[in-house]
Amino acid sequence: QIKNQRGMQRPGSALKRNKPTQPQLNIQQKQQKIVLPTLQELIQKKDYIGAITLQECEGKYSGKTDNKSKLWLAYAAFHNGDYKKAIDVYDELLKRPNCDKNLHVFKACCYYGLCQYKEARDQCLLCDDESDLKARLMFHLAHKLSDENSLMSFHEKLSDSIEDQLCLAALHYLRSHFEESTEIYKRILMENRDYHALNVYVALCYYKLDYYDVSLEILSSYLSQYPNSIIGVNLKACNHFQLYNGKTAEDELRILSKIPNAGNIFQDNDLLRHNLVVFRNGENALQVLPPLVDVIPEAKLNLVIYHLKNDELEDAYNLMKDVDPMIPKEYILKGVVHAVIGQQSESKEHLKIAQQLFQLVGGSATECDTIPGRQCMASCFFLLKQFEDVLVYLRSIRDFFLTDDDFNWNYGVALAAAGDYKKAEEALLVIKNEKYRMEYTFISWLCRCYIMNGKPNLAWDMYINMESSNESLQLLSLIANDCYKMGHFYFSCKAFDVLERLDPDPEFWEGKRGAAVGVFQMVVAGKEQKEKLQEVIGLLKSSTNPQVEYIIRVIKKWGKDNGVKVQFD
Repeated sequence: QIKNQRGMQRPGSALKRNKPTQPQLNIQQKQQKIVLPTLQELIQKKDYIGAITLQECEGKYSGKTDNKSKLWLAYAAFHNGDYKKAIDVYDELLKRPNCDKNLHVFKACCYYGLCQYKEARDQCLLCDDESDLKARLMFHLAHKLSDENSLMSFHEKLSDSIEDQLCLAALHYLRSHFEESTEIYKRILMENRDYHALNVYVALCYYKLDYYDVSLEILSSYLSQYPNSIIGVNLKACNHFQLYNGKTAEDELRILSKIPNAGNIFQDNDLLRHNLVVFRNGENALQVLPPLVDVIPEAKLNLVIYHLKNDELEDAYNLMKDVDPMIPKEYILKGVVHAVIGQQSESKEHLKIAQQLFQLVGGSATECDTIPGRQCMASCFFLLKQFEDVLVYLRSIRDFFLTDDDFNWNYGVALAAAGDYKKAEEALLVIKNEKYRMEYTFISWLCRCYIMNGKPNLAWDMYINMESSNESLQLLSLIANDCYKMGHFYFSCKAFDVLERLDPDPEFWEGKRGAAVGVFQMVVAGKEQKEKLQEVIGLLKSSTNPQVEYIIRVIKKWGKDNGVKVQFD
C-alpha cells in the first residue's frame, strides 16, 4: 500500500490535476462495456451476490416483481448463505394469492440453515404436498430434534435416487457412521465419475476415521482441479494438523488468502475462524468460539477444552453438563470434565460418572481398537486404581506419544503405582511442561522414584528447592518414610529431624531415632561414610528425649574402640 507522504489533498485541486486522462471510447466499445451478464450466467458462475444485485435492480428500476424473479432472488440469497433474506422473499411470495405451498418447504430449508430446527419442522408441516425434498428435510430434522420414531419413518420413504442416497449418507456421517457413509459415496462415484465433490466427502469420512494419509490422497485429486476450494483446503489443513502441528496446518490455509477478490476470508468464514483458533492452540478462543457454539458442533467442544486448559473448571462443566453425548468425542470430553472435577473435589460421584463414560467409549465395538478408545480404557482403569490394566492399554499406544507430556504423565504415574520405578522415572523426566513439573503430584512421584531407585539425594534436593508450604511438609514426610523403608537412613534421619522441629510428635522422634540407629548400623557394616555419624549426633542433640544420651554413649564407645574420632560437644 502506497502512503501519501504529503498529507491530505483538497478535493478538486491536486487530486483532480493528477488524474490520468481517460482514453476515448468509440460507440461500439461503449455498447460492449455496458453489457450486463444474464442471471443464468451469474448463477452458472456461482456469483450469487451478482445475481442478487441484478434481481434487486431489475425489481427496483424495471418493475420485475413476478413470482419467477422473486424465486430466483430467494434462490441466490439461499446459496449465498443469506437465509434471512431468502425467508423475507418467501414470506412476500406466500402472501400472494394462489401461492405454491411448497414455498413453506423452501422456507424450512432456510430455517434449517439457521439451525432453527423446530421452526423448520413447523414450516414443513404447513405444506400438504409430500415431495421428495420435504421427506429428505424431515428426515434430517428428525435427527436434529432427536425424534427416532420420525427418523425411521422418513428413512423408509427414501428411494434409490442420487439425491435421497446423498441425504442418507449425510445422516450416516452426522451420526458418526462413517463407514456406511463412505460406502454410499463410493457407490455413487463409481457410477458418476464427474461428481468430483464427492471425493471431498469421502476424504472427510476418512479424516473422521483417523486415516489422515488416505484422506489427503483422495483430496489431492479434487484440489488439483479446484485449488481454491475453501472446504477442500480447510480439510487438507486439518489433516496436516493431525499429522504434524498447528503451524503446518495454518500454512496450508494461507493459500486461500491469495485467491483474487478473497477479501478478509479468515474473518468472513466461520469455519476458518474456528479452525485458526484450534491451530493456534486456543488463541482468541473467547472471542471466536462462543458465537459459533450453535453453528459449528466442534466449537462447544473446543471451548470446553480451552476452559480445561486454563483451569476454568466451572465454565467447562456448565458447557458440558446438559450435553447428551452422541459421538465418542463428546463422551470423552464429558468424562474428562467429570474426572478433573472429581479429582480436585474428591467427589466419588463425579469420578464414577467419568469412569463409566470412559468405559462406554473404550468398550464399544467401533472404538475399542482405536487410539482414543484405548486411552479411554486406560483412564477408566486409572480411576479404578487398577494400574497393571492401565499399563496394558498405554503400552499398546506408547509409540504414538513418545514426546507427549500428558501421556508421559499418566504413563509415569501408572508405572510408579505398579512398582516399576525405573521406567517411571524415565517417563516422568521426559515431561517438559514447566507447569506440570511444578505440580506436587509430579514432584512427589518423581521423589518416590528417586528414592526407590537408590537416589535419595535427588529427592532431598527437590525438597530443598521447594518453598515452605503444606505440600513441602507432605513431601518431607514421604522422604522420611520412603527413605527409612529403603534403608536410606541418613536422609530419613534428616527428614524426621525437620519434622520433629516443626511438630514435637512422638512418632517423629521414633522415626528419627530409628533412622539414626540405622545410619550407625550401616557405618559399623562399612556401608556408610563414618563422617555421617558426626552429623547424625548433631541431629540427635536437637531432641530433648532422654534416650539421646544413651544412643550417643553407644556411638562414642564404638568410635573409641574402632579408632573413629567423633566429637560430641
